[in-house]
Amino acid sequence: AVDAIQAGAADYLVKPCSPDQLRLATAKQLEVRQLSARLEALEGEIRKPKDGLDSHSPAMMAVLETARQVAGTDANILILGESGTGKGELAQAIHGWSKRAKKSCVTINCPSLTAELMESELFGHTRGAFTGASESTLGRVNQADGGTLFLDEIGDFPLTLQPKLLRFIQDKAYERVGDPVTRRADVRILAATNLNLEDMVRDGRFREDLLYRLNVITLHLPPLRERSEDILTLADRFLARFVKEYARPARGFSEEARLALANYRWPGNIRELRNVVERASIICPQEVVEVSHLGMAEQTTPNTPRIGAALSLDQLEKAHIGAVLATSETLDQAAKTLGIDASTLYRKRKQYNL
Repeated sequence: AVDAIQAGAADYLVKPCSPDQLRLATAKQLEVRQLSARLEALEGEIRKPKDGLDSHSPAMMAVLETARQVAGTDANILILGESGTGKGELAQAIHGWSKRAKKSCVTINCPSLTAELMESELFGHTRGAFTGASESTLGRVNQADGGTLFLDEIGDFPLTLQPKLLRFIQDKAYERVGDPVTRRADVRILAATNLNLEDMVRDGRFREDLLYRLNVITLHLPPLRERSEDILTLADRFLARFVKEYARPARGFSEEARLALANYRWPGNIRELRNVVERASIICPQEVVEVSHLGMAEQTTPNTPRIGAALSLDQLEKAHIGAVLATSETLDQAAKTLGIDASTLYRKRKQYNL
């Protein structure tokens, strides 16, 4: 029996064995096979490329190669790129490729929290530490212990709290709000932003020493317009996903629709492409998605340059954002249509005086 197990047998029965013993052993092995199949399927889902990370673009492939190389280290990584380029997806992928993959990857969206709430959210607080603190909380750092903490839109991290974040990155030490006890957490830091942090350092809006701690490794995600090889592949993948999710009849794009998708500048990048295809999959009543289903004509006005016009990217972006704002009831609705967050839209409005 020992030799059989060492040779690869899953189990053994001692003769004579009853029919019940045989049935029990058989059922046990069938259950093991089923569990193994389920585990393999789940691992396959984990290994599936995230949106935008399965690329034929040389620029994107170079980024992914570097990301895989550094994922196995504990080096902090700063991911740069425009809104909608897939910074969050890349951060999740890096965590999945790392030795910390079995632990949590905890995300904090920096623009969504005030300085007062950020410290509590990050490090936790004790009951009664401030008005409304009816219960103690552990904080995201504690949740990420042994895993990864992803600071999304790090450029919006409150300046007043940056010294505490710097100290945590350097020493892995922190205190909860209202509690003097120093705690420690083994956390790998990933951060992402669409802002120029070096400019912010020069303007006194971001600490230089914190930037140096965050960008041990820097990855620059190219915008979708610089990944022309991937646009139609991503569009096809999104369409297949959404027609299945919404039980819709669409099976592909017309040649005119594919040409429009390929030639569009995509200021909102992958997020905007996903939103356009999702909408088209819902409203298309047939098997072939036409240009009219993409809604691109609705996002233009007589003053909006046509796709492919010989204009600068800033001119195209300003015209596109202005057109969407003109047809949207709220800023949140406009941001969703553009595939960017509200804080980014606010900055773009100021930039272009819209």
